Amino acid sequence: MSILATTWTVMLKELRDISRDRRTLALTLLLSPLLFPAIILGIGTLGEKRARTQIEQVLEVPTIGIERAPNLVAFLGTQGIRAIEAPADLEHALRSQQHDVGLRISESFAEDWRAGRPALVEVMLDSTQRDAEIPGQRVRGALAAYSGQVGSLRLMVRGIDAGVARPVAVGTLDVSTPEAQRGRLLAVILPYFLIITAFLGGAALVLDVTAGERERQSLEPLLATPAARGAIVSGKIAAAIVLGLGTLLLSLLALKLSAQMATGTARSLDVSLLSIGKMLFVLLPMLLIGTSLLTFLAAAAKSLKEAQTHMTWLMLLPMIPTLMLMVNPVKTQLWQFAVPFLAQNQLLLKVIRSEPVTAQMWGIYLGSSLGLALLLWLAAVMRYRQEKLAIST
Repeated sequence: MSILATTWTVMLKELRDISRDRRTLALTLLLSPLLFPAIILGIGTLGEKRARTQIEQVLEVPTIGIERAPNLVAFLGTQGIRAIEAPADLEHALRSQQHDVGLRISESFAEDWRAGRPALVEVMLDSTQRDAEIPGQRVRGALAAYSGQVGSLRLMVRGIDAGVARPVAVGTLDVSTPEAQRGRLLAVILPYFLIITAFLGGAALVLDVTAGERERQSLEPLLATPAARGAIVSGKIAAAIVLGLGTLLLSLLALKLSAQMATGTARSLDVSLLSIGKMLFVLLPMLLIGTSLLTFLAAAAKSLKEAQTHMTWLMLLPMIPTLMLMVNPVKTQLWQFAVPFLAQNQLLLKVIRSEPVTAQMWGIYLGSSLGLALLLWLAAVMRYRQEKLAIST
C-alpha cells in the first residue's frame, strides 16, 4: 500500500471513530461557533447600552462644598449633571463603587473667584474602576465648558476679544478609514479567538488518537502493521486538520451571521466572503502548526489525562501577542510576519481593518509558518518512529 493510500485510510479511520462519539464531535464543532455570536452580540450590546445609559441619564455627583459655587452647580444641572450632598467619606464611597465620580470644591473657591484667580474644583474618581471612565469624562467636559464660558465673559466685560486667549485653535483630523474605525470594536478580542480556534480546533481528535489510543492499548496493533510511521502520523494529523477546518469554517460563518444580526457598529464590520476567505487563508497555517505540535506532545504522554495537561499552556500562547500589543503597541514591521501568533494577529488586524497586505508580507508569513509546520510534522514522525511509543506502560 502506498504512503498516500495509507494516509488516506488512517485519516478516514480516525474521522469515523470520532464520529461515533457524537457529544465530543458536537462540542468540538459547535463550541466556537456558538461563542462568536455571544461575544459580538452580547458584549457589543452590553457595551453600547452601558455607554448610552451613562451618557444620556442624569448623572448624580456627590459634591463636597456644594454651597460654595451655586452658579457652577446650576450650570452643571443644564448639562445633565446634578450635584448632591456628599457622604461623610466620599473617597470610600468612590472606591466601593457606591458612586462613580465626585467633586470637591475648594474652601477658597468664592474668594479666588472674586479675585479673578483660578478657583479649584477637583474631580474625584477611582481610575481603576471602568465604570468611572464615562462619568469622569462628562464631568471634566462640563467643567471645561463652564471655565471657557466664564473666561470669555470676563474678557468681554473688559472689552477684550475672547479669541485673544486662544492664540492657537487646535483641531483633530482623524485619517483612519471607516473600515478601520469599524474594526476597532473587535480588534482586541477577535484575533485571539480566531487564532485559538485554529490552533486547537483539532485538539479533541489529536488527544484521542495519540494518548487516548496509547492508554486503550489500541496504538500497538496499528504500529505493528507494515505501514510507514510517517503515513500513520500524517493520517492522524490530516484527520485533525479536517475536523479543525470544519470548526474554523463554522466559526467564520458564525462571525459573519452574528455581525449581520448585530446592532450599532458591529453591524458595519466587513464580513464579506472575501474578508472571510482572507481570514481562513491566514488561519490555515496555524491549524497545521497546532495539530502537528499537539500530535508531537501528546504522543509522548502515556495517558489522556497526562496529554490534557498541555492544554493549559497551549491556550495561553495565542494571548501573548494580544497582551504584548496592549502593553507596548509597536509599528508593523516585516519581521513580525515570521513570528508565530504575532504574525496571525497582525494579518487578522489588517483584514479586519481592510488594510492591504503586500506580497512580501504574504511570502514571509507563508514561508515561516509552513516551514514551522513542516518541522513540527517531522518531529511528530520521529517520535512515532521510537519503539518505546508502542509500549503502554
